[in-house]
Amino acid sequence: MPACVPARAADSTRTKRVHPPHSPPPRPPRRFRVAGADLSASLAVFLIALPLSLGIALATGAPLQAGLVAAAVGGLVAGRLGGCPLQVSGPAAGLTVVTSDLIHRYGWRTTCAVTVLAGLAQLGLGCLRVARTALAVSPAIVHGMLAGIGATIAVAQLHIVLGGTPQSAVLDNFRALPAQLAHLHPAAVSVSVLTLALLLAWPRLPGRSGHLLRRVPAPLVAVAGATATASLAGLTLPRVDLPSWSSHALARLPEGPALGVAAAVLTITLVCSVQSLLGAVAVDKLAARRHPHLGRSDLDRELLGQGAANIVSGALGGLPIAGVAVRSTANVNSGAVSRNSTMLHGVWVVVAALLMVPALELIPLASLAALVMAVGIQMVSLHHIRTVTRHREALVYAVTTLGVVLLGVLQGVALGVAAAVAVALHRLTRTRITHEQRKGVHHVRVRGQLTFLAVPRLSRALHLVPAGAPAVVELDGSFMDHAAHESLQDWQRTHRARGGTVALTGRDGSPVAVPSLSSTRDGSGAGSSGPSACRCRPWTPWRNHRCERPPTAPTGGRTDGAAEVPGPTAPGPSGQQLAYGISAFQRNTAPLVRGELARLAREGQRPSHLFLTCADSRLVTSMITSSGPGDLFVVRNVGNLVPLPGAESGDDSVAAAIEYAVDVLKVHSITVCGHSGCGAMQALLTSDAEGAQTPLRRWLRHGLPSLERMADDERPWARIAGREPADTVEQLCLTNVVQQLEHLRAHESVARALDEGALELHGMYFHVGEAQAYLLAPSEVGDDVFSRVGAAGDLRHPA
Repeated sequence: MPACVPARAADSTRTKRVHPPHSPPPRPPRRFRVAGADLSASLAVFLIALPLSLGIALATGAPLQAGLVAAAVGGLVAGRLGGCPLQVSGPAAGLTVVTSDLIHRYGWRTTCAVTVLAGLAQLGLGCLRVARTALAVSPAIVHGMLAGIGATIAVAQLHIVLGGTPQSAVLDNFRALPAQLAHLHPAAVSVSVLTLALLLAWPRLPGRSGHLLRRVPAPLVAVAGATATASLAGLTLPRVDLPSWSSHALARLPEGPALGVAAAVLTITLVCSVQSLLGAVAVDKLAARRHPHLGRSDLDRELLGQGAANIVSGALGGLPIAGVAVRSTANVNSGAVSRNSTMLHGVWVVVAALLMVPALELIPLASLAALVMAVGIQMVSLHHIRTVTRHREALVYAVTTLGVVLLGVLQGVALGVAAAVAVALHRLTRTRITHEQRKGVHHVRVRGQLTFLAVPRLSRALHLVPAGAPAVVELDGSFMDHAAHESLQDWQRTHRARGGTVALTGRDGSPVAVPSLSSTRDGSGAGSSGPSACRCRPWTPWRNHRCERPPTAPTGGRTDGAAEVPGPTAPGPSGQQLAYGISAFQRNTAPLVRGELARLAREGQRPSHLFLTCADSRLVTSMITSSGPGDLFVVRNVGNLVPLPGAESGDDSVAAAIEYAVDVLKVHSITVCGHSGCGAMQALLTSDAEGAQTPLRRWLRHGLPSLERMADDERPWARIAGREPADTVEQLCLTNVVQQLEHLRAHESVARALDEGALELHGMYFHVGEAQAYLLAPSEVGDDVFSRVGAAGDLRHPA
């Protein structure tokens, strides 16, 4: 068993893998490979996309083949070029009303040209990198737009479900419903009812067999069941009619008034872009727990991908394309791990469009209409209505929904934006300030945002508090401008100088910190309770401490139970530094975390994460993970090693921590975190197998499998964010993380939790000098790739 680099170099078969300390290891050849999870997920998405694409094309009045073209292009083009790997794009129900209106006004071929122009507009917006501005749109407006579109779709498709023909305007459809109900088509109604029944009942099949059957998508089962029943019963119904591809209509130069065409391009661009970008954000949240290595989407790239897809789809005679929530959710839930799943689903659509035409032409139009009507009804989400009501934005939601239904999508969104601005201004200017006295304490309550408009009322209420009296100022708002802040601070300082006390609290009574004017000037960003107070960040290193506090802190008079100790202005003896650090915690940090720690003391610890890392003093786990008390169950040792079961020779500390975390605390994930410049890895590389077996050497023998893994020619070396490791030490640090994850899987409790799907394992590497974190992400070629976590929280994949 090799114990150091020279031993590997002595072996002629390993000489080619040994490099000078600062030379990068060779890059292994790339191989294209599709993961099995992507293959199965692509089939699941395809089975959902096929009937929905035909149904949406039917709802818009476009040629049914246009839905298949858009689905294929959305998978292949948007899937390859987009910035959200797991989002599936295609013809979306949210575009149905807009597209239907365009076809009615200008014809199908002009609509295709409008789609191409909208794609060019999206490319322009993507190049300008304005994608994230779409996230500034109020969710109430987006949900209201989708609800209005969904209601319009449902009413129009209800006519086909009942055996009739929908009108072009939503109000006409409402007015025609009574006459349509009086002249039902029994065959169409029966097929539609069967489709809806299967669509609702299939996801609720009970038992183990039901669990297996539910893997088949409900839309496919509903349409296939209705089609089979209609064929076996010999029902006479309008069915899917797919003309020859040779007669498929393509785009041509737009015809019609220039202003109307420009408005149509703007509408398609707006709806496609907002729906796709918000869908990408939703997919990020959905995929975060399953695939944390993917990180956030590149929204500007996603906008570019959507624009390219719309250009291709419009040019080929397809419907407008946007990210689709139903298909994206199915893609993530089916276990997709890369964009290969989205692209493969587009390939299956192409195959079906070419080879399955006879089977597709058996589908009754009433069945597709029922499917699309169900999708439209689902777009009016009760969850969204409850959410906007809870956030007091029901008015914005209602105005947008009614505007879309009665006037159109663009007009409805414009009305929604106007309503949102009006509501925001109303909240900003509406502030309620009250004063009352209870048990000798004066309470001043502020409800709403504190702006300069509220300063006169705030001053009147504060001056009702007598000099020297105890006062509590309760702030219930999220914004305070400079004028209100200065007025409050001036009164607070004056009231305390006259012998009074002031407590600033939130609505729940917990203390809040309002920065003092001096602290805001010096940039510390923390409040001050007096001229001698020191506000240093909790993670300020002792040796870099440059506090302006006087040498000795005042004693006595404390209310938090902490004894004041001398506070040095420069580094002092370690005992003095430790005591001053504890005092600073009790003074500054403890009041902020006391409520949370009290809750943890009552409820016990319930961490969701076991974090196994090195004992290196430069790794501050709570800082680099932005975690708080109770979040991480941390295990630290020299070299972040995980000994194999039975290999600890009487010291079962790491195995005991793993068993306790998995079996008792029920953590959901385990992370092994290595770091740059690890002394343990350096010692492992330079250790002499014949040397004295000190406790450190005996512990480091658990890292020998990492050395062997790095020396194995059959295993590709780990890589880091598009570059090779800087030297052999960094290569061993990365390899060690991968090897320790394999050791984790050998522990019985971990293996059992992994089999049950209750646990995830993650690898992490922290570059100390760069303050940069990397997460282990298996690449498309099967290598171990550590992907950089960006400043905005996204993972940057290697080039």
